[in-house]
Amino acid sequence: MPKLDESLLTGLPPFSQLDRQQIREILDQATSHRHEEGKAVFREGFDAGRFFLLLDGHIRVVRSTETGEQVIVLHISPGQLFGIARALQRDTYPATAIAAAESIALSWPTSLWDSFVARYPGFATESYKTLGRRLGEIQSNLTAMATKAVEKRVAAALLRMVNQSGRKTEDGIEIGFPVTRENIADMTGTTLHTVSRLLSGWQKDGIVKSTRKHVVVTDPHRLVVLSQTTG
Repeated sequence: MPKLDESLLTGLPPFSQLDRQQIREILDQATSHRHEEGKAVFREGFDAGRFFLLLDGHIRVVRSTETGEQVIVLHISPGQLFGIARALQRDTYPATAIAAAESIALSWPTSLWDSFVARYPGFATESYKTLGRRLGEIQSNLTAMATKAVEKRVAAALLRMVNQSGRKTEDGIEIGFPVTRENIADMTGTTLHTVSRLLSGWQKDGIVKSTRKHVVVTDPHRLVVLSQTTG
């Protein structure tokens, strides 16, 4: 791959405590891949042969339930590590990673993880902080699916995506990657019919504007209120 300038990565969490020479050493062992929208980067249960750093695009993390349903538990933004099964003391991937949009990621053999952690303390510190936050987010999302009303879950899911990837447009704040109503249903443990009904109602009320793969939040404050309303 073209040689990346280490200065492009100095602000990213895994590298923020490393000097340029250390970043260069890590980059020189990386491979770059482009992943088409909708394609799996890796699949749940498969051998975790590599770990990844997302440079551009967005990654959707999907887990299977005991009944075989697919649940979207997380979205990965640029600058984040993913597929770090070794950090969880696993030999297989705990979830499937799918490119939510065309994405570019660096990857390294999993066999390098332990040496990176030992050799670059700053890499380890920031990576495990990210992992802790991510596990907390997954737990919060799963708890919400089990305890919150559907309307609140869907509103909260849209807000998470807006906070993570939102970009301002003339109409409001657009979620920065393609997302379908079926995706939202998979994130919130509800049905496609229910999500369609809610989004259609919110669109009439001027809260969101949605098309086949894009959602714009036109009234963020009202969506926040919906996500917090009791009942």
